[in-house]
Amino acid sequence: MELCAYLNFNGNCAEAFKFYEQTLGGTIEFIQTHGESPIPEHCAPDWLASWKDKVMHVCMKIGNRRLMGSDAPPQYFATPQGFGVSLSVKTSDEARRIFEALSENGKVSMPFQKTFWSPGFGMATDRFGTPWIINTEVATAQ
Repeated sequence: MELCAYLNFNGNCAEAFKFYEQTLGGTIEFIQTHGESPIPEHCAPDWLASWKDKVMHVCMKIGNRRLMGSDAPPQYFATPQGFGVSLSVKTSDEARRIFEALSENGKVSMPFQKTFWSPGFGMATDRFGTPWIINTEVATAQ
């Protein structure tokens, strides 16, 4: 069994995943828009016309895990709350770099700092609305 986060976006999924790919050093393995659907006849033509460039599904590999997502139609989109995507990073320098990139134009809920459990920890919601928890691994921290 593999557990992975699946994020929903309000129309900016492709932009978010390009940013995550660059910031987190991931690789987008698959991305498909609604316009690329193999069964477009199952969508109302007017809806498909306005959503053809929105992401139906994206999958990105980061290390040995995957992060997935899609654009949610407006009537189904809800601002994320009550969770955070947690990253465990080997060094404080790399954790700080990622934290700063993710928090730029977002909202910091806990500044990146040393804690009793980690040499570098911080929490922020990025500009796309995704909450992140960045933690430096203790055993290999700088």
